[in-house]
Amino acid sequence: MDKTAGSAAEAVADVQDGASLAVGGFGLCGIPAVLIGALLEQGATGLHVVSNNCGVDDAGLGLLLGAGRIARATGSYVGENKEFARQYLSGELALELVPQGTLAERLRAGGCGIPAFYTPAGVGTQVADGGLPWRYGSRGEVVEASPPKETRRFDGTEYVLERAITADFALVRAARGDRHGNLVFHASARNFNPLAAMAGRLTVAEVEELVEPGELDPDEVHLPGVFVQRVLALTPEQAADRRIEKRTVQA
Repeated sequence: MDKTAGSAAEAVADVQDGASLAVGGFGLCGIPAVLIGALLEQGATGLHVVSNNCGVDDAGLGLLLGAGRIARATGSYVGENKEFARQYLSGELALELVPQGTLAERLRAGGCGIPAFYTPAGVGTQVADGGLPWRYGSRGEVVEASPPKETRRFDGTEYVLERAITADFALVRAARGDRHGNLVFHASARNFNPLAAMAGRLTVAEVEELVEPGELDPDEVHLPGVFVQRVLALTPEQAADRRIEKRTVQA
């Protein structure tokens, strides 16, 4: 089964207005930059993005954000994206902040068909009790807040119930992949990519190196092709274009 797409534009052509997207990456590490760029050109708007963070002001998901194409974000880190903070505080963007480990498990649970799970993370805070501002009004008032969540005690410890996350689409980046969609990630670029891919109903993976089926050692595969519906082979130039978020040099 050859899952390769002819172009990035073709790979994201059916992403509709209002679609939900699970997007891999951590900061600018391992982000599906080519697919994000194609989606920017494609024009879909009103998107609900689930990702650890929203890129930076001029790269990654920050491009979609700056173009006003994201209506709602679910993530664990606003980071240093000033436009992200501005849109959230001005009421232009709804934001659900989630503890980082909880976000990872919510995505994994969605991919595994587990509807919800209990975790101690957030117990005794607004994460469990409700009241976290999801959206502000134009005058800085909270117009939408998180609801309280169910809690339960197990063996004397209190836990909060967290719902799994699934998305209409997932966009991820891998170091190697075959035409069947089996993926291998490189080092820290693995981050949220396998989890986001699992949570997508239709997952698109851009791969830096496309190989033929059988070339990947099954023991090396980080994500089996059953979770991937489309594969985009990057050009050598695209594969080598990895922006460093904070460059540190020595004299």
